[in-house]
Amino acid sequence: MAAPFDLSDDSVVVIIGTGAGGGTLANELAQKGISVVALEAGGRHLPNDYINDEWESFGQLAWLDMRTTSGDWRVSRDFPNLPAWIVKAVGGSTVHWAGASLRFQEHEWRVRTEYGDIEGANLLDWPITADEMDPWYAKAEEKIGVTRTGGRPGLPGNNNYKVFEAGAKKLGYTQVHTGRMGINSVERDGRPACQQTGFCFQGCKFGAKWSTAYTEIPKGEATGNLEVREHAHVLKIEHGEDGRVTGVVYADKEGNQHRQAARVVAVAGNSIESPRLLLNSASAMFPDGLANSSGQVGRNYMRHMTGSVYAIFPEPVRMWRGTTMAGIISDESRNDPARGFVGGYEMETLSIGVPFMAAFLDPGAWGREFSSAMDGYENMAGMWLVGEDMPQESNRVTLHGEIKDQYGMPVPDVHFTDHPNDVAMRAHAYAQGAAVYDAVGATRTMPTPPYPSTHNLGTNRMSEKPGDGVVNRFGQSHDIPNLFVSDGSQFTTGASENPTLTIVALAIRQAETMAGMMARGEI
Repeated sequence: MAAPFDLSDDSVVVIIGTGAGGGTLANELAQKGISVVALEAGGRHLPNDYINDEWESFGQLAWLDMRTTSGDWRVSRDFPNLPAWIVKAVGGSTVHWAGASLRFQEHEWRVRTEYGDIEGANLLDWPITADEMDPWYAKAEEKIGVTRTGGRPGLPGNNNYKVFEAGAKKLGYTQVHTGRMGINSVERDGRPACQQTGFCFQGCKFGAKWSTAYTEIPKGEATGNLEVREHAHVLKIEHGEDGRVTGVVYADKEGNQHRQAARVVAVAGNSIESPRLLLNSASAMFPDGLANSSGQVGRNYMRHMTGSVYAIFPEPVRMWRGTTMAGIISDESRNDPARGFVGGYEMETLSIGVPFMAAFLDPGAWGREFSSAMDGYENMAGMWLVGEDMPQESNRVTLHGEIKDQYGMPVPDVHFTDHPNDVAMRAHAYAQGAAVYDAVGATRTMPTPPYPSTHNLGTNRMSEKPGDGVVNRFGQSHDIPNLFVSDGSQFTTGASENPTLTIVALAIRQAETMAGMMARGEI
């Protein structure tokens, strides 16, 4: 284990957050001999601690600090203080993710060029191409151990998948399989194969699912170059007279404040906390917050077009047995404006337990329609719909004018309203999802509106020109050379695929770039 770094040691890279981006970056830099202090707002939970119970696990892992919401999305009505279900613990949301590991499609790196001018959407091409990302994707797939890539076999299909696949084939879909998953299908990297227990969202008790909590973080710590401080909630990033960042102020578990000096700071707190931290770090030199000369910090919040379809069948399905996200249909992920919208969506099997089904089903809580659906739980199959939503400047994270958190800092307000393209895509996805199940004899299909489980993207986006975004093609702030963003908030657009693989690929690439800049004395 690394000896603790001194608070005054200004040679260290400080990484804020230990999820897919921060945890991967921390290990990659540590392996290169670079000193890293990773600050994690939550505690450390490892497989032995994970709880195979939905509500109790949610209480253990979820980020439950006060937040507010606005906009016309369902979440602001039904779950106003829970805009997103993310994890507050070492490993971040890689503890909670389902494991889907999909590469962006070639056109999704250049959607402004591909889709043209969409009214109300703030579209921009990424400053990176698909060809440039290919080798980094390969490195990420190898690190995670993604199934169906690199000669690694796929996972078996459970009943939920078998129903899904049969329906897909009846509709003529051809891109259907048990997924490219960050879950071991065979023993690998000192971790066992998936045991099909079905509590993927609650943390994998066997460690078969890749999570930075028990892969990247301990590997980085073993080099002696990485120190992880748990219960270290960062309040502010500080800078010197030259405008470069010099350190961060954080609160420990008891609320005592400390200042860690830094040579470089990388922000990896997810698309709500990362812009919030930059905005809360405003100063006389940067009155609108750090890295915000463009005014784009917090803007272009994306959460993917989401929704679910559940169906009840005459016979038991028992969808909860086996991998939560057991398969995928990718036929609708293409861009085909003839469908009435640009971009595409994935259909992915999903099962949630009785407690969460009761909480999220619509209509919920009472009545014959709700109770009869719950009566059919054993015979139910389910899927999640996830598609590319349009970035909008008005969908944004801002600081609340009055409400403060437990440390006296303004809480984030998350404002979101669907773009008409998102609405059209969701309607199409609901229809196709129901058709998949109707094709194999469903007696009832139930489209379910979006709930807080989502992919948080944008808010500190990459751009070629400084005026269009927050960071450059390497996640380096346009304004402050030694300040980086290392999470999904740097996404220029969201694509239709689950984002974790891309976050990891960008983090590996960023580590290489950062190490080179440090060696040359540029940062």
